[in-house]
Amino acid sequence: VQVVESGGGLVQPGGSLRLSCGVSGNFFSFDSMEWHRQAPGEQRESVAVVSRRGQKTYADSVKGRFTVSRDSAENKVYLQMDSLKPEDTGLYYCAARPSDRRADRYWGQGTQVTVSS
Repeated sequence: VQVVESGGGLVQPGGSLRLSCGVSGNFFSFDSMEWHRQAPGEQRESVAVVSRRGQKTYADSVKGRFTVSRDSAENKVYLQMDSLKPEDTGLYYCAARPSDRRADRYWGQGTQVTVSS
């Protein structure tokens, strides 16, 4: 399984970015598709999750600002990020969680998001 993110970059506070994630394999074979992030010196944290059934959950810190969506036909997941704040800066990873939740997730290489004036 290959997971590839794109769409990161430098943006000013209050701006927007849209991250994309492409995954190989049967899209609906995964329990969920997820976005995580890791700020410098911090642990990786979950940002947004879309389950196989389409249920979406968000970290409290991004609720109302970030939106996760998917395109099943293209095997892609997106993260629309609006009203970005400096504390949103970090390396953003896309992950595919196998149906066997005991198994490790498949991770992408990450895409850098920097929010700064």
